[in-house]
Amino acid sequence: MSSLPHDESALTMSISTHTPAGANAPVQSRKPLLPAIGKDQWILGLVIGAVALYLIISLLLPLLSMLARSVQDSDGAFVGLSYFAEYLGNPALSQSIGNTLKAGIIVTTIVVSLSFLFAYGLTRTQMPFKPVFKVLGMLPILAPSLLPAISMIYLFGNQGVAVDLLFGHSIYGLPGIVMGLAFWTFPHALLILTTALSTSDARLYEAARSMGTSPFKTFMTVTLPAAKFGLISTVTVVFTLVVTDFGVPKVIGAQYNVLATDIYKQVAGQQNFAMGAVISVLLLIPALLAFVIDHRVQKKQKELFGARSVNFVPERNPVKDGIFFLICSLICLAILAVVGMAIYGSLVTFWPWNMELSLSNYQFEKFSANGWEPYFNSLKMAFYTAIAGTLIIFVTAYNVEKSKLPPILRNFIHIMAMLPMAVPGMVLGLGYIFFFNQAGNPLGILYGTMTILVINTVAHYFTVGHLTALTALKKLPAEIEQVAASLKIPQYKAFLKVSLPVCTPALLDIAIYLFVNALTTTSAVVFLYSTDTMLASVSVLNMEDAGQTGPAAAMAVLILVTAASVKIAHMTLGKLLLNRTQKWKQS
Repeated sequence: MSSLPHDESALTMSISTHTPAGANAPVQSRKPLLPAIGKDQWILGLVIGAVALYLIISLLLPLLSMLARSVQDSDGAFVGLSYFAEYLGNPALSQSIGNTLKAGIIVTTIVVSLSFLFAYGLTRTQMPFKPVFKVLGMLPILAPSLLPAISMIYLFGNQGVAVDLLFGHSIYGLPGIVMGLAFWTFPHALLILTTALSTSDARLYEAARSMGTSPFKTFMTVTLPAAKFGLISTVTVVFTLVVTDFGVPKVIGAQYNVLATDIYKQVAGQQNFAMGAVISVLLLIPALLAFVIDHRVQKKQKELFGARSVNFVPERNPVKDGIFFLICSLICLAILAVVGMAIYGSLVTFWPWNMELSLSNYQFEKFSANGWEPYFNSLKMAFYTAIAGTLIIFVTAYNVEKSKLPPILRNFIHIMAMLPMAVPGMVLGLGYIFFFNQAGNPLGILYGTMTILVINTVAHYFTVGHLTALTALKKLPAEIEQVAASLKIPQYKAFLKVSLPVCTPALLDIAIYLFVNALTTTSAVVFLYSTDTMLASVSVLNMEDAGQTGPAAAMAVLILVTAASVKIAHMTLGKLLLNRTQKWKQS
């Protein structure tokens, strides 16, 4: 008894005192009302609370505010679906729905067809220069969507160098939107299809060959079925990107209105926030449908490949290799033509009246009061987004994958982390206006600051980073946490000393993904910047709006060159880190 702490001894004595006389039953200690909470649980609780709070503030509340505003008038009174009826009853406005779907279907058909041929050439042939084709095929992902639109104006605009190729037709409107978005969405499709075609089982091809099946029949019965989930995912991703993009239709769409540009016109042009919210809700519908379809496809895809699958290695075939070399060369030439035209246009002094090459368009202080400031703002925003976003995303994924959260809380965090994939940037940006500008909201002080731009950008690109972090964490042995617990090592120490260092390559991938997208993003931040925090991508939009196509092209090229330089540095550093941090897998 003397060895017990003072309060525990007192508790035991108290129990003995109140035991009825004559009752010789052994004295039993009373269970505490609340379980003891250790340091690990405190830290875990604080981290989970912070993560949940961030997701609620940066995603859930802005979206709810946007949905609420779509059924309220300017005074906040409930008006039901009257704004929806007004929008759908106005042919000039509702025509945008048909235009958006039409552009989405055309671009998706073209991009999926071309990217499938390109990916097939990379994975199923022995054509030469595959690494070069792979790099060139991914080049458009480093450019803002405004760059191909500007390049199309230089190529096929009224004063374009190749306008005769259109045989009298105009590039402005649907043709320009289709060509610009086909360029911009191509690498997204290529990435998915290359992965899909790389994972076929070679044993199926051996079986088809032994049965004397023709190459065409093998393609139809083996290749296509194996790649069907990748194809469906590609269709949903490209379609979502097209219907939600704002940059290309804004620059080259002319009078061809789509939903994304309608939101901008209603909010920035007419200050009609309620109608902007209505169009945002309509824009959410195709994006949510595509998200649901893709989610179901991903679930089925997990059951497709077995552990005994053998990687397919293509054999040399001069005719087939030559055909796909020609196809890939033509596609890469088209990509280089778009990028090259933007670079050339940025160097022409004053298109088309003074074609002398100079750097005058890069003297941004001559064209805008903000000068070079938007470019440096973008660098700062991209840097902060990469650092803060990587930390938040990785900690979130770690808690979902490794910590012993209650299932309800784990599912809530995971669903919130996946939600941004289905929310277009314009919709998220508009939701931020409604939420952060609400009267009495103390977070309103963030509006117009760099902080809100970082919060918005991290939230907008959260899903891909989250999936990357989950993939890296799933590869770690589950025994790490069990061994740490048996040795009484706190979980946060196991996280800092094991999980974090081993996942460094994935962390770097997430950071670069966030950095590049923060540099090129336009749609989500176009409602949130102030004169002090104007970004390079928004500056491109404003200069193009003012008829300063040359400086706009120069700023877009600057973004592309910066993103490409960072990506090259990432590839070099990533290779070094991979060798240093992944040796444990070889032991």
